[in-house]
Amino acid sequence: MLRILIADDHALLRKGLVDLLEAHPDWRVCGEAVDGRQAVLEAQRLAPDVAILDLSMPELNGIEATRRIREVSPRAAVLVLTGSYSERLEEEASSAGARGFVLKSSPEDCVVRAVEALARGESWFRGGGERRARPGGHAQAQAQAAGLTSREIEVTQLLAEGKTNWCIATILGISVRTVETHRANVMRKLGLQSVVELVHYAVRNLMVEPLPSPASTGTPRVRNGGAGR
Repeated sequence: MLRILIADDHALLRKGLVDLLEAHPDWRVCGEAVDGRQAVLEAQRLAPDVAILDLSMPELNGIEATRRIREVSPRAAVLVLTGSYSERLEEEASSAGARGFVLKSSPEDCVVRAVEALARGESWFRGGGERRARPGGHAQAQAQAAGLTSREIEVTQLLAEGKTNWCIATILGISVRTVETHRANVMRKLGLQSVVELVHYAVRNLMVEPLPSPASTGTPRVRNGGAGR
């Protein structure tokens, strides 16, 4: 029995994936997650054979969630789903440890074939080709060059998503004062002067996804109010 974890913040998409995958007699969806942080916790708890992650998830994006799942559940093969393709995104996913990368607009059988490939220990990237993962992707390299810690990367994404300091403190289980310290350190290390600049940094480095509107100016999908205290 192939055990599969699904992580996506859209309930309808999760339901569709569950129905699609469990139509296979030897596959079972053992867990679901609504954000990247929960996906990591569920992967650690359930030890699935395959984890299917949305690239753009709140609190922890699919690329960073992939990296952490590979640490806490090394046997899990990660398949990343995304609404838009770029070679850079695919390379980021591969570098983080993903074994597959599929567009959400792909035919249903593409997801099934990708899972089949991962179950055989193979990879599934654009065109079904194999891609060698490079040590560290662009976003990770940028963060390392700036000297950001893992916690500072978390705070950066949450701020870019529009979370308040209080909300971030609640999510991470730390004090508001600690969040403020991390925020100040991030701004200093990146040489930024405002949260708007931080948002643009997060978008450029694939921590959050820009709004899909043609008129988008690079502002990410905001879910929980404005950043700040």
